[in-house]
Amino acid sequence: MNNSGSASKKADPLKSATSLSDLAVKYGTDKYGKHYYTQHYETHFRKLRLRKLNVLEIGVGGYKDPRGGGKSLRMWRDYFPHARIFGIDIYDKRPHDEERIKTFQGSQIDTEFLERVCRETGGLDIIIDDGCHINSHVITTFKFLFPRLKDDGIYAVEDTQTSYWKKVGGTEWGGSSDPSATETTMGYFKSLTDGLNHEEFVRAKYEPTYFDSHIISMHFYHNLIVIRKGENNEGSPILERLKREFESMKLPPG
Repeated sequence: MNNSGSASKKADPLKSATSLSDLAVKYGTDKYGKHYYTQHYETHFRKLRLRKLNVLEIGVGGYKDPRGGGKSLRMWRDYFPHARIFGIDIYDKRPHDEERIKTFQGSQIDTEFLERVCRETGGLDIIIDDGCHINSHVITTFKFLFPRLKDDGIYAVEDTQTSYWKKVGGTEWGGSSDPSATETTMGYFKSLTDGLNHEEFVRAKYEPTYFDSHIISMHFYHNLIVIRKGENNEGSPILERLKREFESMKLPPG
């Protein structure tokens, strides 16, 4: 049979790949079941799946038990077969270290520690904050790590329900029952959304912040925020045109 006229089709290596939700169930992480984060992660991560990435998750789990936790680290390892997976935890989690998984012990608000992690990992493509969920800690970590995230990288913040908790279960979360509060995780990230459109601001001498210029999308889900980094500099052709038209209408002096 002569097949010279028929185009060969390449199989999509992702079509038969195990889904993130299936991997979450396999390893027992609460990112599916207790929460439903994996379906949203699939939306943002699927096209990146076969790339060589550096993925950092804050919070290994298992509390003081060195062998406890690590479930989502193994989920990420299998989901990203060419990636290096890094974990941060306040407790020693080195028993989870293997060929493509490495853990660091330290606090997510210790900037010297975080700087060392960034240096030793060689740069980060994806950061997932599943750490202590204390509002001020989440915000401090983001402010430090987001500028160090690679361009076109993704930063995710989990368990944002603590934004509405002042003290629950004996823990001071630093949240507020007032949804308009600005010092909470949700309040802080909501305050960044206008920056997506900073080039449309009609404000004299406005200087864009780093986050104005480098956040290109923000997605809010139930208890989850996903932020993409890039160059937010599309310009505002309509505003510029209106300015030019206004200038042309000005009468000459005298």
